[in-house]
Amino acid sequence: MVTLCWAAKGGSGTTVITATLALESERPALLVDLAGELPAVLGMSPPDRPGVVDWIEADGAPAQLTDLLVEIDDTTTLLPDRHTPDTATRVPADSTRSADGRWYDLCSWLEDWERTHDGDVWIDGGTGPPTPALADAVEQRWLVTRACYLSLRRAAACPIRPTGVLLVDEAGRSLRTRDIERAVAAPIVARLPIDPRVARAVDAGLLVSRPPSTLRRSLRRIAA
Repeated sequence: MVTLCWAAKGGSGTTVITATLALESERPALLVDLAGELPAVLGMSPPDRPGVVDWIEADGAPAQLTDLLVEIDDTTTLLPDRHTPDTATRVPADSTRSADGRWYDLCSWLEDWERTHDGDVWIDGGTGPPTPALADAVEQRWLVTRACYLSLRRAAACPIRPTGVLLVDEAGRSLRTRDIERAVAAPIVARLPIDPRVARAVDAGLLVSRPPSTLRRSLRRIAA
């Protein structure tokens, strides 16, 4: 299965959630970074090689993507976004000059990786509408959101429709489950309680070795 996770508004935790889905997968997992934050969240060094965004902006063959992969653990692999020492100059993946064909080539390669490894692909799409060519080609599009009016307002106005919602639960929110599902026309597939231990694990670089149990339990079923 190829799953794209994205958020309509920043601060939703898309990168941490996507990384945990891959780490909790019972099958081999490929993490695709289109937001540029996965190495930092995983406590890894910045990429020492080109990444998927570099590949999209160039004209290399799909087979070259294999050379860009970075091992996270025995069953999880990362396809980083790009090799850019100065992140302030990084161009977001959804604003590249690449033709749609490059995105379709990428998705075909991801499907081949999935079949070859009998695994799952998890894409961190970051914040904002995903590239339409990418969104059209993946099997699942999961919106990561809080029960926040502004976030849901943006998601409802987005031309990319999610197939499911990963809801970050906050105490005191007035919006209910049916309000959220009706706003984005998609079911809630998992609820994730806010836990300060998640932020502490990320800050300490322990998300891979010691992920918080609350986050793991919330995502284990849908990651399996």
